[in-house]
Amino acid sequence: MSFFDTVIVQPIFNLLMLIYSLIPDFGVSIIIFTILVRLLLWPLVKKQLHHTKAMRKMQPELAKINKQYAKNPQMRNLAMMELYKKHNISVFGPIGILLIQFPILIAMYRVVQIFASNRADLGKYVYGAVKNLPVANNLVNNPDQFNQNFLGIFDLTQHAISKSGVVVGLLVLAVLAAVLQYLTAKQLSPNSDSKRRLRDILSEAGSGKEADQSEVNAVVSRKMMKFMPVMVFLIIIYLPGALAMYMTTANAVGYLQNLIILRKDSSEMEDIANEKQPKLSKAKAKKRADHAVEARVTRIKAKG
Repeated sequence: MSFFDTVIVQPIFNLLMLIYSLIPDFGVSIIIFTILVRLLLWPLVKKQLHHTKAMRKMQPELAKINKQYAKNPQMRNLAMMELYKKHNISVFGPIGILLIQFPILIAMYRVVQIFASNRADLGKYVYGAVKNLPVANNLVNNPDQFNQNFLGIFDLTQHAISKSGVVVGLLVLAVLAAVLQYLTAKQLSPNSDSKRRLRDILSEAGSGKEADQSEVNAVVSRKMMKFMPVMVFLIIIYLPGALAMYMTTANAVGYLQNLIILRKDSSEMEDIANEKQPKLSKAKAKKRADHAVEARVTRIKAKG
């Protein structure tokens, strides 16, 4: 067994097996498992939403900075850095939850493979304590008795689209996952009044005008918001239905989590976002700006 299997796949397998031992329906077990995982991620989700709210809150201030330092890129970048500090925003803040969910998704794929195609290996992955449960013990000894359906409606080891045809229930799950992916992305996307296209911004940058990073981020977010649901749908229809169930449930619970946190914890996150940071003195700002200019000139000379 690999390190990844031991550290990530086996715990997920056993949690799913434990739930299945209590409720012997594969689809319902996946739904309950996904809800538990999302609840465990609650603190990280809350932190991500603080980042989103802070980004939205500082959009007017970013616009002022861009206007004030339109002809001074060094001072503009410096002022933007100070603004990020003021709102406690980290560049890597939004990707934390993705970095955690990605290995879980890979592990889920491995777990589904074990249940669907490698049931002879069930005993290899199950913990002793879980194996002592009657349903789990029976399943290890009689793998063919595994209930791989969701409420008896459709088989979660099948694909939505395959050589055998189309499974309507799984196709509906794929559509739901894509729609929920779009709604969740819309919840988290930064607000921006700019409707310019990315090609226009890049064209200006190519002619020598420095691009407004906040505007670029907003344009990229809008593009990804439309692109990702399509990708999610196209990927899910060719994966086992159990993964479609997992992703649909994860997106649904994630959307509800965001809704609850954004509404109920609004005042708390506003306080964090409004936390005062020491202001940068004019002398210090000028010194750092001069240093930035020197660094830029040095890089240009080095390139020459």
